[in-house]
Amino acid sequence: MAVTHAFPTGPDQFYQEIDNIIKSHTLRGSESLCKLLQYLAKQSLEHPEAPLKEYQIATEVYGRPADFDPQADSTIRVQAGRLRLKLTDYYAREGADDPVVVRIPKGSYHLTFEARPQNPSSQLTSVPLRDAGLVPAPAAAGKRWRIVALVLGFCLAISLIVLAGILASTQSNRRLSGATVASPAVPPVAAPVAAFWKPFTSGAEDPRVIFSNAAFVGRPETGIRYYNSAHDAKSAVYDHYTGVGEVLAIHALDDLFHTLGRRIRVKRGSLFTLDDVKNNNLIFVGSPSENLSLQDIPGTQEFVFQRVPSGSRHGDLSIVNQHPQPGEAATYLASPSSDPLTEDYAVVGLVPGLGSPRYVMILAGTTTFGTQGVAEFVCRQESVETLLRAIPGYNAGSIRPFEALVRVKIARGVPVESDLIAVRAR
Repeated sequence: MAVTHAFPTGPDQFYQEIDNIIKSHTLRGSESLCKLLQYLAKQSLEHPEAPLKEYQIATEVYGRPADFDPQADSTIRVQAGRLRLKLTDYYAREGADDPVVVRIPKGSYHLTFEARPQNPSSQLTSVPLRDAGLVPAPAAAGKRWRIVALVLGFCLAISLIVLAGILASTQSNRRLSGATVASPAVPPVAAPVAAFWKPFTSGAEDPRVIFSNAAFVGRPETGIRYYNSAHDAKSAVYDHYTGVGEVLAIHALDDLFHTLGRRIRVKRGSLFTLDDVKNNNLIFVGSPSENLSLQDIPGTQEFVFQRVPSGSRHGDLSIVNQHPQPGEAATYLASPSSDPLTEDYAVVGLVPGLGSPRYVMILAGTTTFGTQGVAEFVCRQESVETLLRAIPGYNAGSIRPFEALVRVKIARGVPVESDLIAVRAR
């Protein structure tokens, strides 16, 4: 755990910075990452000398069982990697002026807290912390850091002068030529994600996101149930609700498209019309069992949502694998409703729209948490890279229609890990 002399030290300031990050737009909706950040901060501040292991985090934060094996399950490493990326994103945008910078050093789960320099010659010295109290650094170390800071400050000043000259020259040439400045290129780290979503970002129109809001009958005060067309009147339908997972899925998509320099337009399924299909690229969030508008358009063909017709899981929503390959099951189901929900399955489908060149993306789990998990899956660079490599016939910059099946692991109502199970080209 590390802090600096240039900032008023103490746990209150550090906890305040953690609170700022958790309340930020960057981490909004990422409940599992917020829990992880809070836990790492508490352990780092209150027990800086105690080793912080994956097993401890898995069992105390994510409720994993006592037989959790960090060698066989990479959940904590994956979550820590995601949190590192989120912290980098936060300090590049919302937290650019924060006086404290929080980091997770590679190879460790203990947080570091660093003071941001107030000017180019400000020193940034990190020293060990003991039970939230500052231990003075040796004088010689302070001298060395002052020299380093002065050299860095001088180099920074020279760089700024050179950069100012380049910018001035560029502005002058632009005024002379009347040229316009191109939009900034997508950072290399986001290139796979940009390629994956290109069908939805290359046109002039922003895509519409159609989210499920299941048809219920009744009121919360008296009890509600799903609408049954066999004996319920449509006038009795109460369609004011949607799942938590769908809400967080839309948040993830909104963040993604903001990063790609685009916007999304959100519409609930009960207001969907066929004109939307003809005139827009569409992203459907939620399964056909609740996002009923999916039943009006061509959907997935390889991985199809169906109710189990008989047996102990009668009536449960499943995903039927129409053409199982070796090692694949014919049917995929979430954890039984009588047990805690620890696993769900979801579909990612890119299918042609009704109008050319329109596309439809389907992101749907058999439960609301599966929907959230698969939406986050297609917003993360590492999982998108894995998916792109698995799509038959994919080549850089050109994605073709496909369907994919994803397994989502869930802990306490939070998707914590997603794995690609199967992919089919359309």
